[in-house]
Amino acid sequence: MLEKGYIQVYTGDGKGKTTAALGLTLRALCAGGRVYFGQFMKGQDYSELAAVKHFERLRVVQFGDPHFVHGKPSPDDVSHARSGLSQIDEALASDRYDVVVLDEVNTALSCGLLSPQEVLAVLARRPARAEVVLTGRGAPREIIDAADLVTEMREIKHYYKKGVDARVGIEK
Repeated sequence: MLEKGYIQVYTGDGKGKTTAALGLTLRALCAGGRVYFGQFMKGQDYSELAAVKHFERLRVVQFGDPHFVHGKPSPDDVSHARSGLSQIDEALASDRYDVVVLDEVNTALSCGLLSPQEVLAVLARRPARAEVVLTGRGAPREIIDAADLVTEMREIKHYYKKGVDARVGIEK
């Protein structure tokens, strides 16, 4: 699909990072591309998991447990993240995917589940035509410097502060 791929980062404290990556995923799929969507720190049931029923060129894989990481990560949390990064590395090396998304990898980095150097090493090995998207709050400087495009989502107002929980089909 692409002759040259770029590295995109969606970060910041505002809503919309994963949603933006899903929008790019839809666009790539509708253009005939193949997408690997790896979700770090996620093991919960999200609506986008059902997309594989509708798009045969989409692979969605979660690298986490159904709980959120609070405080110091457990050895299992670290193991899931490392396994996920290894699977991302394999997906890129296969050269089967036009777009590879590392959803919430920046959050995994800020929690200490992975190091920026580990992620950068995987990015350095990617095929030149692969578009890679890294989402999550707290993207470290090393990731931002390596990226070709960086978008910061900034919260101005959010209904969560009024007690609205995550809604199926919108936030999850």
